Amino acid sequence: MVDIHDYDIQCIEQEIMWKYDKTPCDYADYDCLLSLRKDMINKRVLAYQDEILQDIIAFNDILTEALREMYDRAHRIWDFIKDNKDFGEEPEVTAKCLLGYDYPELHPVQCDDRQDLWNALCDSGWNHLYENGVTMSALTLPRDDEPFDSFIGMDCPPPNWNEGLDQELTKNLHLTSAFHNLFDHTEFAITDFIYVRKFETEINIGINKSV
Repeated sequence: MVDIHDYDIQCIEQEIMWKYDKTPCDYADYDCLLSLRKDMINKRVLAYQDEILQDIIAFNDILTEALREMYDRAHRIWDFIKDNKDFGEEPEVTAKCLLGYDYPELHPVQCDDRQDLWNALCDSGWNHLYENGVTMSALTLPRDDEPFDSFIGMDCPPPNWNEGLDQELTKNLHLTSAFHNLFDHTEFAITDFIYVRKFETEINIGINKSV
């Protein structure tokens, strides 16, 4: 496995954790550090994509399962409240799928400060485009009442969101739009999330009710 924890990256990560512990923290500084760290790790790792291919596949599969579970839960809640007058005239359900709160147990780099780094990486105040979790936008019902395949970007040819990856190596993986969002838009390096196997779901009910 290519080295993703060399001295230069360690220095950046230490700076990230030091700034994250500051009160108040400087979001502008942090964003720059996260972006630099992501670029450094991805440059190393993406030169050896065959070594992480099985982890990409496993992550995409379990990510799809987590999104399916969130999607189904959100729709069950929506079906329960949509005609229930106790929830007002225009209720709304908003659902987000998040990477697990704990540092991934499968990650090849394991040391005492990894949970602190993970907390920083998952802070949407600094990792701005992670505000809605793994997807670009939260699932909002009834506005986003679409088939599941549309929600995860599998309804457009070809069904594979593999921009930035080896096109030949990943051509048959059926990567979802959520994978692409994490890889391309957020400040996670690819090795931050492909070892995640646990997810969290946040579902909120919005009530518009006259009093």
